[in-house]
Amino acid sequence: MAYSPALDLSTCGHDLEEAKKMFSEAVEIFFEELTEKGTLDEVLLGLGWTKKDDEIVPPMLIAQESIRVPLHR
Repeated sequence: MAYSPALDLSTCGHDLEEAKKMFSEAVEIFFEELTEKGTLDEVLLGLGWTKKDDEIVPPMLIAQESIRVPLHR
């Protein structure tokens, strides 16, 4: 699985290489669609990106952690 918190975008594949390929394609489509619709800045700012001068900067990832959550069946 591949996930970008900065874009709230995820995809998966049967192995690491396929997940990378699928994620690259998903990111490309994501930016193409937003650019075509004219909503790129609006969506990125809504995802926590900030505008500095004429540049839009992604949020900084402070930490990453995986936790186990027990499922009660």
